[in-house]
Amino acid sequence: MDDTTDLLIVGAGPYGLAMAAYARHLGVDHMVVGKPMDFWKVNMPEGMYLRTGSDVQLDPLRIHTIEKLLEVQGRTPADVEPLSLRFYLAYAQWFQEQTQIDARPVLVQRLDCADGEGGRFRAAMANGQTISARHVVIAVRFKYFSHLPRDVVERLPEGRYAHTCDLVDFRHVQGKRCLIVGGRQSAFEWTALLNDAGCAAAHVSYRHDSPAFNRPDISWIAPMVEAIVDDPGWFRRLPQKERDAVIDRFWAVGRLKIEPWLESRVMKETVTLWPKTRIAAVRESRDALSVRLDNGSTFPVDAIILATRYRVQIDRVPFLARGNILDRLLTHDGFPKLDEHFQTNIPRRFITSLPATQDFGPFFGFTYGVGASAKLIGRAIAGRQSNLT
Repeated sequence: MDDTTDLLIVGAGPYGLAMAAYARHLGVDHMVVGKPMDFWKVNMPEGMYLRTGSDVQLDPLRIHTIEKLLEVQGRTPADVEPLSLRFYLAYAQWFQEQTQIDARPVLVQRLDCADGEGGRFRAAMANGQTISARHVVIAVRFKYFSHLPRDVVERLPEGRYAHTCDLVDFRHVQGKRCLIVGGRQSAFEWTALLNDAGCAAAHVSYRHDSPAFNRPDISWIAPMVEAIVDDPGWFRRLPQKERDAVIDRFWAVGRLKIEPWLESRVMKETVTLWPKTRIAAVRESRDALSVRLDNGSTFPVDAIILATRYRVQIDRVPFLARGNILDRLLTHDGFPKLDEHFQTNIPRRFITSLPATQDFGPFFGFTYGVGASAKLIGRAIAGRQSNLT
């Protein structure tokens, strides 16, 4: 027999956990499936730090906050900033305990819209069980959207490169020479971690000027995200020029400035920065790779790491590709088309996190948007339930 719920939340990362907490607050019957914070545990490296401070939260109600956890522990933000990955995972675990979120650590294998059953959704799980749900919120891991730019990959020998999310264990790089492609925070973070692990050399190639080690001003982001709660459509209603300006301002944070606490770990004799360059060619030998940049410089490396971010192609989500959802889903440039409550054109099916950035702004590619997302989706579901009664 199927398990049955009113709301199935697929994904137990920050967006999924926040959604579950708000559903509980609203009294919505729900179920969370997915390994809690699994992408953060598996695809992010030990020793990584977050760019956000203690004001970033998982709780849409702002009760079980990082500040509250620190109060319980007798500590202050100054004691834990910059936030380490280990601390953030501990906060997520504490938040899950405080809000009594019981996530089932099993993955969805296939998601279908079950015609003839009141329009319910049916999720086939990896353990052989099925779950029937009236509403579905999809908040999947970024891993599905790791971006390997074609113009870069076509110049690289097969099997000799990895995206940053696939290179999180640095024990094997001791004494090795590495090339990192990319010039934003993650590229410099991985450079620092390579140095920490004792690499022999780290080359960093990127297309723009070198960013400054200077904390960027991100105080303007929170008010914009909060505005979405009161006026969900403000971003999509902007004229294209103004929308592009918001996006450019957001991404300029990573392109122009890098967190200052990285400087001492990056700027070492082992590191060579190559601003305004691209890979021109890579020649493979038995023991090494010979890299030539478009400025004429050449050097040998043992591994190439692509810090090339993430790009949404919703059809890369395996459980959607196997089901009948994609055939009905309206998309644009790989993104699902969403209404002002993160609902797709398929009634009662919602998508949040990175796939929502096209309609709601770049903030939703980060944890800034977890509260706004949970509130808007939760209110839509609760409102529909109220109308039914």
